[in-house]
Amino acid sequence: MRKKSNKKAIILFIGLVLILVCAFAANLCIGNVRIGAWNVLRILFFGEGDDKVRRILFTIRLPRTLMALVLGGALAVAGFLLQTYFSNPIAGPYILGVSSGARMTVALLLIFVAGGVTVRGYMLVLAAFAGALLTTCFIIMISKRVKNMAVLLAAGIMVGYICSAITDFLVAFADDSDIVNLHSWSQGSFSGATMEGAVYCIVIVAAAFFGVMLMAKSLDAFRLGESYARSVGVNIRLCRVMIILLSSILSACVTAYAGPVTFIGIAVPFLMREAFKTSKPVVLIPASFLSGAVFCLLSDLLARMIFAPTELNISAVTSLFGAPIVIYMMIRRQKRHED
Repeated sequence: MRKKSNKKAIILFIGLVLILVCAFAANLCIGNVRIGAWNVLRILFFGEGDDKVRRILFTIRLPRTLMALVLGGALAVAGFLLQTYFSNPIAGPYILGVSSGARMTVALLLIFVAGGVTVRGYMLVLAAFAGALLTTCFIIMISKRVKNMAVLLAAGIMVGYICSAITDFLVAFADDSDIVNLHSWSQGSFSGATMEGAVYCIVIVAAAFFGVMLMAKSLDAFRLGESYARSVGVNIRLCRVMIILLSSILSACVTAYAGPVTFIGIAVPFLMREAFKTSKPVVLIPASFLSGAVFCLLSDLLARMIFAPTELNISAVTSLFGAPIVIYMMIRRQKRHED
């Protein structure tokens, strides 16, 4: 039985990797200017091809595609961490207001702090991290007073609304000519992606992902309850701190470069639990990253192409596919409680 489950997991992982490769290639090839797969390979690996096509590929599509891949995976892993912490599959960076808090502090940086100073990638991430960390800590404070998870989620949603209202107010009255694409960013978009930003994202997310994987064994014990985790030697306080820090870093990186991206952090870990039929972090962490990357790549492709040349914000597409999954999750959870 165990061999069969291991074999199934390997097949699912191979399938996810193949889908990811296809989605990555589709994002590079498909657009207002179609680029053949062979031309993409020639440009990327041999430096050949038309100069105009090379510019499109290296300055627009490749950074955007890398950003969607890395940040989609980061958001899914952040969602998995928060769901593990709160022992609730509906917890996620967007629902709990973490993304909105990060978005608010980035808007504050861009409007009031930056001024004529060039905003570097690390500044965006630090600002978003501060907002994400403050919001997460606030939600955790509420969770210590409120044991009802429905009330906690409602509180998170209200915090998100407050942060979003402040951000929208800032965006509406911002007139600084140095602020580029602030409005589109505040709605969620990869349109402003640069190769420098993609490199920052890859480094930050890779480091955070490595940290999460090192915690896999502790997370496995943590999800079974604090008493059990203590009995097997897990440092509960350190585990909590690391979950908060790593989920905040991952959420902050997404918000800093793409704005708020909805539902991936909730829907993807749930889908992976259903697909792999397990709750083990050592399986779900990489599975969530791969499937989150696929989800985000396909959503970004649809956002660009459905009404081309008009571009939708990424959250419009992720909400369209993610919200029904979350509704299904809540209905199923309610049925399990009733049974």
